[in-house]
Amino acid sequence: MSQFKLHNQYKAIVIGGSAGSFQVISKILSSLPKDFELPIIMCLHRLKHVRHGFVEALNIKSSITLEEPEDKDNIKKGKIYLAPANYHMSVELGNSFSLSTEEMVNNSRPSIDITLETAAYVYKNKLIGILLSGANKDGALGMKKIKDKGGLTIVQDPKECMIDTMPTSALKVTQIDHILTTQQIISFLLELDKVYKQA
Repeated sequence: MSQFKLHNQYKAIVIGGSAGSFQVISKILSSLPKDFELPIIMCLHRLKHVRHGFVEALNIKSSITLEEPEDKDNIKKGKIYLAPANYHMSVELGNSFSLSTEEMVNNSRPSIDITLETAAYVYKNKLIGILLSGANKDGALGMKKIKDKGGLTIVQDPKECMIDTMPTSALKVTQIDHILTTQQIISFLLELDKVYKQA
């Protein structure tokens, strides 16, 4: 019997992470099938001036195409999107992205809060938010917004995190639905995909 109550009404998954999350993301992406149904929108803190290597390294791990969207690109099923270095990435009504170089939020650009909060506004209760290891509070308010809008919230188990500030901060500001290890997050996503394929 599954510990997760899953349905096939979700429209997107949004993932935030910072210090210590690269290996976790690599494991998650390498475990997903090529025909995974839902779009995955990722906002990860990364070095501003390193434009190349990060996406390529994740693409090697992933059987799903991973790309950095351009401004106004549409969000499509079966794709993984990563916020470009040094740009805030928002989800817009009409299922598209907008990129900006506005002031840093939580000393970060891209800001996880901006990506999560805008996705929560667009997808409401049809969004799954996942917050991974990280060294600051970015993403905590975004997870609260997802929860407030009726979405499903997951944080990486702080005991497993390389740096637990990010998931711990989210746990302080809202009632998170699931606290999961990397392997449990993978199991959750695979189970969710099965639900979609059986529908």
